[in-house]
Amino acid sequence: MNLEERSFDLRRPAEWLGGVIFASPHSGRCYPEWFLAESRLEARHLRSSEDAFVDRLIEPALDHGAVVLNSLVPRSLVDLNRSADEMDPLVVSGAMPRVMSPRIMAGLGVIPRVVSQGRAIHDRPIAREEADLRISRLWAPYHRALAGLIDESLDRFGGAILIDMHSMPRDAVAHLPRPRPDFVLGDRNGVSASPRISAAVADSVAAEGFRLRRNSPFSGAYITAAYGRPARNVHVVQLELDRSLYMDERLIEPRADFDVFAARFARIVARLARLRPDACGPAIAAE
Repeated sequence: MNLEERSFDLRRPAEWLGGVIFASPHSGRCYPEWFLAESRLEARHLRSSEDAFVDRLIEPALDHGAVVLNSLVPRSLVDLNRSADEMDPLVVSGAMPRVMSPRIMAGLGVIPRVVSQGRAIHDRPIAREEADLRISRLWAPYHRALAGLIDESLDRFGGAILIDMHSMPRDAVAHLPRPRPDFVLGDRNGVSASPRISAAVADSVAAEGFRLRRNSPFSGAYITAAYGRPARNVHVVQLELDRSLYMDERLIEPRADFDVFAARFARIVARLARLRPDACGPAIAAE
C-alpha cells in the first residue's frame, strides 16, 4: 500500500449496529523507501515500535456490527496518538512546542526521535517542512476519519464508543508486582469514558480469564484526551495488551499459537462490539 494514496484502512460491517468503533493507530507497517533510506535503523528495529498484528486481532469486530479503523502509517514515521503540535526540537529543526511534555522529552513526540530501547531513528534533525508534510498527509487524514466516524455515530446512535487498541512490550509491566496484568485499561482515570463503559470493557476482558489493571502504567494519551467526552455520550477506552501473549517480540512474528490467542481475543471483541453508548441502556446488549 502506497502511503501517498491512503494512510488508513477504514472498514465497515454489513450493518453498523450500535456506534462501536475499534481503532488501531499504531499497527501501520507501510514503510516508504525514502524513510527507510534516511533512517539510521534497520527495518526490524523500526518495527519494534509497532503494535504489530493488532489490526488482525480486532478484525472480527466487523462480524459483530462494529467499525474498524486501522492506520497504515508506521509509528516511527508519525505517531497518530500524539497531538500534532507535540514537536520535539531535537528531531524537528525549528520546532518550538508550547510545552515540553514528558513524551517529547522521552523522544516520543508526534515525529518520534527514538523507537524501543531508546534507539535513535535519525542521524540529524529533519526539516520543519518535512514534519509539516507528515502531519498534513499522514496524521490529519486519520484524525479526520476518526472524528467523522464519531460524529456519524452521534447522529445515528446518539453516542459513540471508541476502543483504542494498543499493545505493550512485556517489559513495560515487568516492574509491577506479580501477577502482572495481561491488559491495561486506560480511561484517563475516569475522564474519557463513563464508569459504566469502562466497567463493561473490564468485565469483557475478565470473562476470558485475563488479568487487567486500570490506568497504570498507561492511562491514555492524545486520542483518549482529544475524543473522550462522556458528557456528550462519547466514550474512549484505551486497551493495551501484552505482546508476548501472541507474538515473538524479538522477531516481530506471530507465535505458533497465535490463532489460539486470536480466537480467545475475538470473544472479547464480540462482547465489546455489543456495547451501546446510550446513557440509560444496558452495558451490553442481550446475546
